[in-house]
Amino acid sequence: MRDPTGRFSDRVDEYVRHRPGYPPQLVELLRRECGLGPGCDAADVGSGTGKLTELLLVTGARVYAVEPNGAMRQAAERLLGRVPGFVSVDGRAEATGLPDGSVDLVTAAQAFHWFDYAAARAEVLRILRPRGVAALVWNERAEEGSAFLQDYERFLREFSIEYGEVDHRHTAARERIAAFFGPGGFREAEFPNHQDHDLDGLRGRYLSASYALPREHPRSGEARDALSEIFRKHQEHGSVRFDYRVRVYHGRPA
Repeated sequence: MRDPTGRFSDRVDEYVRHRPGYPPQLVELLRRECGLGPGCDAADVGSGTGKLTELLLVTGARVYAVEPNGAMRQAAERLLGRVPGFVSVDGRAEATGLPDGSVDLVTAAQAFHWFDYAAARAEVLRILRPRGVAALVWNERAEEGSAFLQDYERFLREFSIEYGEVDHRHTAARERIAAFFGPGGFREAEFPNHQDHDLDGLRGRYLSASYALPREHPRSGEARDALSEIFRKHQEHGSVRFDYRVRVYHGRPA
């Protein structure tokens, strides 16, 4: 499998424009259960283009956006560089570069499955303050629920690279999450989320994925035509809907 830190370098624009954000219920949970808000120092690890970072900043927290991919980190800096509390960090989950005991909250949104789990756990324990909390977050795209989603899943299995290996449902196994939090365990929450896309948005959503065929791939034209046909077949009033489940695992690593 390719080095995960470089997988998104050639699709940053699509990621910024076409990946889903997070619902307000997630921020409220992090406020209530994890102490997010003014006076909180948070590390958003694997922060990417800053989709979760932006929501954390709105609460008044100081947020260290830790991201190893230069192109994604620069996209976040362009978006959030002038926002109070934003600190961009060239680092990774296993070596954030942050001082010992420097943060109250560590988040990882759409990123934990790329980590070296044991090394990331050790690093999180190092940078968290004694009563610090961690939250692992995923936007999980529904595979079923509509004929469109079923056809899109079949499309991905035909026109993708390493799709089965990087699909979050397979790589973010519960035993790894349990091992990350340790004997103190964790709590779970789930929220609905969705996106509506026109045809250009649907193409962009596909191209934003690390497993999407690059534009220079011999089958990229075939994939584009197949995606257009799926859109034509399922669109209503010029758009199709992606349904997601936002899954959150939070607790105090020990």
